[in-house]
Parts: sequence; C-alpha cells; structure tokens
Amino acid sequence: MRKGKILLDDYFKRNSLVEADINSFNEFVDWRLQKLVDELGSPTPAVVPAETEEVKIEFGKIRIGKPSVIEADGVRRLILPSEARLRKLTYAAPLYLEIGLVIDGIERERREVRIGEAPVMIKSKICPLSKMSREELIDVGEDPYDTGGYFIINGTERVIIFLEDLAPNTLFVEKSMGASTHSAKIFSERGLYRIPHTVEIKKDGMILVSFTSLHKVPIFVLMRALGLKSDADIIKAINSDHGEEEIFLNLYEFLEIKNENDAKQFIARTMGLGSQPDERKIERINYLIDSFLFPHIGGSEKDRIKKAYFLGNMVRKLLLLKHGEIEEDDKDHYMNKRIRLSGDLLEDLYRKSLKSFVKDMLYVFQRGVRRGKILPISSIATTRVVTSRIRRSMATGSWSSGREGISQRLDRENALSSLSHLGRIVSPLPASQENFKARELHPTHWGRLCPVESPEGKNIGLRKNISLIAGNTPEIKEEELKKNLKVIKELGLEEIG
Repeated sequence: MRKGKILLDDYFKRNSLVEADINSFNEFVDWRLQKLVDELGSPTPAVVPAETEEVKIEFGKIRIGKPSVIEADGVRRLILPSEARLRKLTYAAPLYLEIGLVIDGIERERREVRIGEAPVMIKSKICPLSKMSREELIDVGEDPYDTGGYFIINGTERVIIFLEDLAPNTLFVEKSMGASTHSAKIFSERGLYRIPHTVEIKKDGMILVSFTSLHKVPIFVLMRALGLKSDADIIKAINSDHGEEEIFLNLYEFLEIKNENDAKQFIARTMGLGSQPDERKIERINYLIDSFLFPHIGGSEKDRIKKAYFLGNMVRKLLLLKHGEIEEDDKDHYMNKRIRLSGDLLEDLYRKSLKSFVKDMLYVFQRGVRRGKILPISSIATTRVVTSRIRRSMATGSWSSGREGISQRLDRENALSSLSHLGRIVSPLPASQENFKARELHPTHWGRLCPVESPEGKNIGLRKNISLIAGNTPEIKEEELKKNLKVIKELGLEEIG
C-alpha cells in the first residue's frame, strides 16, 4: 500500500491532473494548425487584373506568438493570466501566417502577416506559467496549485468540455428492425467532411447503400459505377464464403446494367436527373462519388476501385452477421469511441475560421482589381475574421459543428468542482431519449473514466469524467502514417487498383 502511495505521489509531482488536455492543445499548436493551413491549398481569385492569366495566393508557415495585449497607444506587450482576469481581457497570442502572392508563375510578394489573435490555454507550452517555479508563480499572483487547462476570454475563465463520439472511419454492423434485417454503418471523416454511410439488407434480400443525396441505391450498381467491370469482379471484391443466395439475387436483379455508364445512368434516374443532358448527369454522379463517397479513402478518380472494394468489405461483414458467423459490433466498447479533447475541437473551429479568412481575402483582392489596383498582402489579410469567430465561439460555447455548450464558464465553487469541470466528458446523444446501453457502466471504462461521477436525472451516464491518471493517445501525423504504410507494403501488402 505504501509503495502504491509513493508511486502516485511521484506521478502527481511529475504530471498535471489535466495533462491529457494540455498535451492535446500543445499538439494543436505544434502541427495541427499547420495541417489546417496546408489543407487550404493555393486559392485563385475569380477576378484577375487585365493581361494576367493566373493569380494564386500561397500559404506557408503559421505560428503563434507569446501571450500579449495591444494597449491604447498601439504598443504590444506581454501579459500574464492574472492581469487578463483583473482587466477583463482575453488571454491570447498573435497568430502569424506567411502569405505569398504569385502572378503568372512569378512571386510578386511574400510576407508574414498577423491574421488574428489565438486564445492560449493556461499552463500550455506557449503560456509562461508552464515554465515557472512555485515561488515565481506566487510572485506573479498565480496559484501554484492551479492545474491550468482552461482559457481566459474577456476576463472569464472558460473550459472546453470534452466530447465523446463514435470512432470515425470505423465500420459497425448490427441487426435492424422494420424493412431492413441488418445494416452496416460508418462515419467517413476527412477534414471538413463527416459523412454517414449506410448499407442495409432488406427483407427481400436486396442490398442498398445510402449517403448524402443518394438514398437506397442498389450496392452492386454503385460498385459497377466505381469501375468493377464484371460480375466476377464484384464477387471477388466481396470475397465471402457466405450469402451466395443474396449475392446472386442482387446480380440477377440488375442484369441490364452492363457497364460503368449504364450504372451511372441508373443512379442519375434514381436521383431524378433524367431531364438533364447525359454529360451533365455523368459529371454530377462522378462529383458525388469522388467527393462524398468515403472521403477518408480519397477524392480522386484513381480512388474509385478502392471505394468499390471497401463497399465489398461492408457487404461481406453484413453477410457474416446475417449468417451468424459474427456478432453485432458493440458501439459502447471504448475501442469504438473517441474522446475529442481541446486540440480536436479547436481544430474544427480554426478550420472554418481559416476558410472564412481565405474567402474574405479573395473578396478584398477582387474588389481592388475592379478598381484597377493590386492590393498588397498586408491590405487583403485582415485580422477581424479569425479573431471574432474564435472569440465568439469560445465566449458563447456555440461551435462550428452546430453543437452548443462546448465552451463553459469554469466552475470555481471549490477546488474539487473545478477539477471535475476540467475533466468533464459529454455524449452527443440527446438526454431526452432513453439510450439505456449508452448510459450503463461498461467494462472498458476501467482506468479511463470515473465509475462514480455522473449526475442524477436525465443526464446520468451521458455526462462522465475522465480518470485522474488517464492519458490520451495522440493522433498520428500524415508522415508517420505514410512511413508505417511503406513498412507494411515491404512486408507484402498489395495495394488495390
């Protein structure tokens, strides 16, 4: 018992009680913010100067400065959280982005400009308090026992509430009630896109797929539209020893669909595009399957075969469930859940804010062109868009995804209630519905979530708290994923297509 106490004491000396959230914010600062900038690409304005063929705006490195404030005389100086609380200020740091203006392939201008103010998490790597000793914290008016992990917006301490969600890009199969007997579901997520896909087996044996504006399309028709040329190719993609009856029934039902073009024409008719020219219909179907069908797999024409094989895998797993070879997936198992910490939620918020910033830049540039001027980067890159959107969401709790209550005023009733608030997790499930299984304590909560702390009443089991010594597995960078994939290919993995 004494050894356990020594280990725990040592752990809490070395680690913060909100270590997981601070690490998540640090990851956001280190590389996630740069990933968002890289997603922007090189936008081109619709209106360009006369005798100019192409204008591109390129984005380079983004960085966050030190927490500071601009005084009434225009001078920027460093600031600490204690001053932000007393003066009702936002504890934020300037956000700098490198922007280049390229005209007809020649770089006309490149400079680093301030595009806004980014709220800083207390005790994160860019907060000076994280590097101070106990005595130094007392000298600057800070509580040496304060864990940090929150923000100061307009003088008010605000905490970002963790969000529990189903794991994206993970396939779940289950038995259904009603017209369908079994269904497979997946939330395909990449960047801004988070698109639900459903494959279901009807009582008559038909297998249908639904996503975005495509509803209940025969899955084998879609697989043929993705480039599988023959029935043999479709059967190979499914690769199942079970469900031959269902497979041949679906193939027989659409014998008239001979090739990729026939399949796309059939899908166009189900969408009500029959009156449009054939070229326009095919273009529309290609756009849908490239942009909105499994965006996590890819968004180009060369990814279509991979998407067809993924659909085949969904059918295979459904047939295994129908024939009793596997059990339903347990959505409440924590392997199938993800906790979205501050870094994840801020990534969503900044993604939309940066897109609005780019849109505003293009508008200002085009307005200048109409007046016969090519405005400098410092004039077209304004700070109000990013700053106002971020600050408004942090102050009100209304997030870019449409969710409310993500940011809340930190409960300072006592030390324990503050600590509880900093580790709170909420489920997106509505409290008005029963959802008995989602509310129950699951064995996989052990060591991850507190088994005791949950409110009574309608929120029981939907509002939880992270364990004091629980950590989080960081998201893997794109470079690491490519490196891992290269190793797997060297071990014998063969790529489809």
